[in-house]
Amino acid sequence: MKAVIMAGGRGTRLGPYTALFPKPLVPLGEGMPVLELLLRQLRAAGVEEVILAVNHLHHLLRAFFGEGERIGLRIRYSLEDKPLGTAGPLGAVLDEVGDTFFVTNGDLLTTLDFKLMLQEHGRTGAAATVASFRREVKIDFGLLETDPEMRMTGYIEKPSYPHLVSMGCYVLQREAVRNYVQPGVYLDMPDLMRALVRDDHHVHCHAPECRWLDIGRPDDYATAQELFQNSRNIFLSNEG
Repeated sequence: MKAVIMAGGRGTRLGPYTALFPKPLVPLGEGMPVLELLLRQLRAAGVEEVILAVNHLHHLLRAFFGEGERIGLRIRYSLEDKPLGTAGPLGAVLDEVGDTFFVTNGDLLTTLDFKLMLQEHGRTGAAATVASFRREVKIDFGLLETDPEMRMTGYIEKPSYPHLVSMGCYVLQREAVRNYVQPGVYLDMPDLMRALVRDDHHVHCHAPECRWLDIGRPDDYATAQELFQNSRNIFLSNEG
């Protein structure tokens, strides 16, 4: 089983940390960067080889992870000479990943059971499976409803709306995505998923009960550090 991890972004929202480190190397605690946690989780799910799609400060990622011996994985690197988005790097490695493979963002912080996700992907026969998280979006204002003449028809005080959001982790079938990715051509994962749906491929949303944090901003990163330091075991519970 193989995985492709997108680790080439600049992580500009997380400045100033990412001025010196690529975002996947920002530490969570006890010297463990977020990417190492992800690699350990994937290994526990049966992944044996990982391809890191790298660009920004890629030499630091190579120096830290090497060929993966310390973690118990085989790690290879696919260097982008220009930004290719969150799906574009697949074009250069598609013939190396096997029929079914994981794709994840390099800053994924979650308690997602990757093995369970893979099993559900196989059971549904999907072309792609998207790890999904249920999130409430709260409006901090009174929401006014009106008719075309602007007469008020309703007043909802600070409503909350449930949504499914992408966690940045996917299981893909190689042949299903082959026609949509090309070496050196920019492509983002949302555009790839929309193209699959447009062409009547089955895209499945896997929505388990788990923890997931977006560490894109300094405040979110601080929350993630605190959670990891206080509850490290929930992130590594399946590690062998």
